Amino acid sequence: MAIITLTSDWGLKDHYLGVVKGKLYKQLPGVRIVDVSHQVPPFNSVQAAFILKNCYRDFPDGTVHILAVNTEESDKNPHTVVYADKQYFIGTDDGIFSIILEKQPEKIIELTIPQDSDLFTFSTRDRFIKTAIHLAQNKKLEELGNQRKQLNQKLTFQPVTSKDVIKGMVIYVDNYENVITNISRELFDKIGGNRPFNIVLRGETLNTLYQSYTDVPVGEIVGLFNTSGLLEIAINQGNASSLLGLYLDDTVRIEFEG
Repeated sequence: MAIITLTSDWGLKDHYLGVVKGKLYKQLPGVRIVDVSHQVPPFNSVQAAFILKNCYRDFPDGTVHILAVNTEESDKNPHTVVYADKQYFIGTDDGIFSIILEKQPEKIIELTIPQDSDLFTFSTRDRFIKTAIHLAQNKKLEELGNQRKQLNQKLTFQPVTSKDVIKGMVIYVDNYENVITNISRELFDKIGGNRPFNIVLRGETLNTLYQSYTDVPVGEIVGLFNTSGLLEIAINQGNASSLLGLYLDDTVRIEFEG
């Protein structure tokens, strides 16, 4: 049975999600629809990419992912379907696919199939659904449009390093207000080795990393590498982002001794 996931900035207040799900069920009875997230900040394709990047590998081969953020197309940012890691990704190529995928996809198709409406404000309903159903029915990807060689690239801030310092930033704050940075365990080990370190935050300094949130008492700050392999700053059963004053794009600095 086909699986189609939805990631959007629609929220849950309006009718948009209901329209898309209703049309999918109407045209493809029995389809399984998975809501990845509908709380992406409006128009923030970087955040949408981060969310899907960290979960799509856990879906079965052949899953179709609809990215319903920044869906208005242009000559520069066309509606696109990508085949990578044995899964399909549908969205507007404003650079979002380049963040999700760590390597060149096997196929990139610029959609040329007509919309189901002559209005252009709801591309997910009028074009992406049509694309998703085509793929869920195991029809040929190439029938959807013209092949492209490259995706648009969206540059995201990468940590800056020197012999003794990693300067990273907050890239995501989850529902628990855990603060996730762009500093990976691999980079931490490469620069730091086994040297003592200080993680410098706003008004706080950490010199120990833990394995889980409960390794510190309730209310205490904990630094750890999360399941995505990224440095995370949290408070055990607390709200790290607001209590520490750490928000998106804020700097997190690691200083290694000697």
